Amino acid sequence: MVAAGRLRARLCAWLCLALAGGAAALGKQGPVKELSDGTWRELLQGEWMVAFYAPWCPACQSLRPEWEKFAGWGEDREVNVAKVDVTEQPGLSGRFIITALPTIYHCKDGEFRRYQGARTLADFVNFISDQEWKSIEPVSSWFGPSSFLMSSMSALFQLSMWIRHCRGYLTENIGIPVWGSYAVIALTVVFSGVILGLMMVFLSDCICPSKRLRPPQYSDSGKLAPESAQLPKKLDEEQEADEEDISDGETEGKEESTSSPNAVRQRPVNTAATMAKS
Repeated sequence: MVAAGRLRARLCAWLCLALAGGAAALGKQGPVKELSDGTWRELLQGEWMVAFYAPWCPACQSLRPEWEKFAGWGEDREVNVAKVDVTEQPGLSGRFIITALPTIYHCKDGEFRRYQGARTLADFVNFISDQEWKSIEPVSSWFGPSSFLMSSMSALFQLSMWIRHCRGYLTENIGIPVWGSYAVIALTVVFSGVILGLMMVFLSDCICPSKRLRPPQYSDSGKLAPESAQLPKKLDEEQEADEEDISDGETEGKEESTSSPNAVRQRPVNTAATMAKS
């Protein structure tokens, strides 16, 4: 009985230590990687969970401790946990079409899925360990972050942020009124559009010149191209046809003139026949 009691005590101690170790592992805070426009392509390799947040967002602030604990859990399981500040990285917010905060994506081997579950540590762990992400349809390749469409969207977001910084610099540092900053930005945009339009017209004329300005094309043997060579042939044929018509008209006129006296000569008067009848 004493030996059995000691065995039970040891088993209880081991079980308590295992539970304590598991709780410590779940509660451990790990390093959360910060992604930017220059490092976001790391998401295309391996397994990732990335959260898009803003410092002023209350829901993002409540997510922060759970997210750090989740990063500690995934550190030993080859699960990378990252975050993106949309106020500092507007290009990534446009690339991933962030319309609500916080937004969480699961990325594995270049496939992106949007996480829409609860924002607790247990839910994050179950989502990865039970592979619940397989039941979610991945983002289409047309709207993937590495597609041309999303790259254009990212450039548009970066341009808007650059314009915002320029307006802040004009109003705060230089002292230009708000309406003046908008006028300067509008004129700059119009002038840039005119310059780009002229450049496009110039390039199109160089690549595809008009037919009036296009020089005659010569073949390798020095002769004109088939299209340009056929043009003088057509002109010669039309000129020959006109000359033939003129010559035919002249010959017909001569025949008529020569046939008229013959017709008069072929009508002699038979005076003897007329005298007999009378």
